[in-house]
Amino acid sequence: MNNIALSSTRFSYSHATLQQIARDILDYAREAGASACETDVSDGFGQNVTVRRGEVETIEYNRDKGLSVTVYIGQKRGNASTSDFSPQAVRDTVAAALSIAKYTATDDCAGLADADLLAREFPDLDLYFPWDLPVEQAIQLAQTCEAAAFAVDKRITNSEGAGISLSESQFVYANSLGFMGGYPTSRHSISCAVIAGQNDTMQRDYWYSVARDATDLEHADNIGRKAGLRSVARLGAKKIATCELPVLFEAPIASSLIGHFVGAISGGSLYRKSSFLLDSIGRQVFAPDIQIRELPHLKKGLASGVFDDEGVATVERKVVENGVVQGYFLGSYSARKLGLRTTGNAGGNHNLILENGAPLEFSALLKKMGKGLLVTELLGHGVNSVTGDYSRGAAGYWVEGGEIRHAVEEITIAGNLKDMLLGISAVGSDTLVQGSKQCGSLLIDRMTIAGG
Repeated sequence: MNNIALSSTRFSYSHATLQQIARDILDYAREAGASACETDVSDGFGQNVTVRRGEVETIEYNRDKGLSVTVYIGQKRGNASTSDFSPQAVRDTVAAALSIAKYTATDDCAGLADADLLAREFPDLDLYFPWDLPVEQAIQLAQTCEAAAFAVDKRITNSEGAGISLSESQFVYANSLGFMGGYPTSRHSISCAVIAGQNDTMQRDYWYSVARDATDLEHADNIGRKAGLRSVARLGAKKIATCELPVLFEAPIASSLIGHFVGAISGGSLYRKSSFLLDSIGRQVFAPDIQIRELPHLKKGLASGVFDDEGVATVERKVVENGVVQGYFLGSYSARKLGLRTTGNAGGNHNLILENGAPLEFSALLKKMGKGLLVTELLGHGVNSVTGDYSRGAAGYWVEGGEIRHAVEEITIAGNLKDMLLGISAVGSDTLVQGSKQCGSLLIDRMTIAGG
């Protein structure tokens, strides 16, 4: 049974019904005078269970549906949405979008994606894995996860909870160029956060796992154990003096650096000239041995997709090669503003993988750093996307002689993203798959570390 056939037994609406609603919207828009139209129709459900100190804290179920309609009158654009799928509500939503379009200004860059770029093939990327998890089993799984955390050390005295989440959804995107496509997806997770205490101090840490297929999730007791070990390890944190030294970003937060890079070379930032990486194609932005690939067709990928939010076919590509930027992240509108073509990134990036030729084990990264700071948590949002200035609160561990000596807190790390990306001196082999951006731990050759 294929994914679409399987999904029809679990959702409130069949895939065929979503397709028919999309066709009706396109017909209504054409009859009402729209020169072009696109729509997204979706349906989904989820279950979330949280356990705290062994007791059930929350049980949540949700069933959601919605549709969005964008119409064009020439190059005037209007958009409206609703969660009501009745025929009258659908007609009213199309009418509302048309009414808005009539009063908007003409925009030379507005319009559907170019027809020759739309997806024509729809391979199954294995993005849908139903999780038949009765709430009683979800509660037991969460309790197992939290119990494993408490079992690590008697100094773990409290919990923020262990959670089990399952989510399944399906969608159909269609436009008046004759494109229609869509498929079901799933996303499941297990998480745990606990608090360790010693004397008058308390420290909190967490761990989680996320996957399309529940069988790919890390075992619940392993997640709890890691959350417990991480919390205890932070006890006895000390302040340090201000210095300039290497900084090692642990894998779970290292991907945030890729996120800042993506934001800086995305269409909106570029055409508004609000980026520290303007005109960066062909420029050395990363260290020379850094490669970043976009793999939209990765099986079970958390950010995989056959097409983007405009129906444009996604393609595998090199975003960074030998540290040099090869392309931007563009949807049709931003591409037109820049005089370029869309890169199939309307709605975001697809499975960005950062690599270098010789990734190091985590212990080898510490040895290479010698003396410096291992950052495991970032606080605040002190990043200037226009200048690249970077200043964030942080917590982690002091490293000396290539070994972790003690936890540190109440510090700030500062630098400029241009220097930081160029200054990546090593990449870890400890790649985590927790989102659309994947990399191991990243060693930056020098940053300012402001202590207390």
